[in-house]
Amino acid sequence: MKVLLEYPPPYDWSATLGFLSARAVTGMEVVVDGTYSRSIGLNGVYGTFSIKPATVDALEVMLDFPDATAVPEIVARLRRMFDLEANLPTIHRQLAVDPLMGRLIAERPGLRVPGAWDGLELAIRAVLGQQISVGAAIKLAGKLVAQYGQPLRSSVPGLTHVFPEAAVLAAADLATLGMPKSRGRTLSGVAQALLDDPLLFEPGREGGVARLLALHGIGDWTAQYIALRQLREMDAFPNGDVGLINALAALEGGPVTARELLQRAEAWRPYRGYAAQVLWTSLSRPD
Repeated sequence: MKVLLEYPPPYDWSATLGFLSARAVTGMEVVVDGTYSRSIGLNGVYGTFSIKPATVDALEVMLDFPDATAVPEIVARLRRMFDLEANLPTIHRQLAVDPLMGRLIAERPGLRVPGAWDGLELAIRAVLGQQISVGAAIKLAGKLVAQYGQPLRSSVPGLTHVFPEAAVLAAADLATLGMPKSRGRTLSGVAQALLDDPLLFEPGREGGVARLLALHGIGDWTAQYIALRQLREMDAFPNGDVGLINALAALEGGPVTARELLQRAEAWRPYRGYAAQVLWTSLSRPD
């Protein structure tokens, strides 16, 4: 099934694709020729989608999913995942009060905040990424998907598994994948928390960050990262993020502390999350 997702332009697809490509998990996500494809699960049913630009104001989705009644929810999730509802003119006017932000936005005016297909998946991936590199976290995620994910027969080469269900992860000893036992317990605990509260990762629900912080092993960085990419809180800000600190230091031409970054970010409210995405993207911009 082909679906068009329309949005008000511009959209910097290359930035979104680069972000997702750098974090693609083997067996679950592939990026080929400007198209992002992944496996998905919804209410115990599994399938895939592939997405790429169609026109200047629409993305084209090829959806392979056996339950046609799920299409409206899938479309809603995709619109959130690819940040198609963002009011960029309003966001940019506020951020451009900071001349540095104004310059970066002018260079990449279509930047959006890539989201996530599934809250549990994002939370697990965020915990896996604690205190290790993005590459190392992606390798761990690939091992987790291969060992605990649902096998999938797909027409898209490279898509072999769907991310594991919460009940599977809650019961698993994930430390056997090669991580500290405490982190394995955190992962299983997050899955159990979702079983206990099915709305744990629901976007727009009040008090989302506080609920995340109450979970064992979830600190402020992880909670803010999940809030940004899954809960879609536009002012979420993963302070202390090494990438954000390095980006600001490179742009300003001198050392920057976590405290200085947080103080600077006050001028970016209530859209600090978009400022974070601008800074992250600046690290990979061509010189």
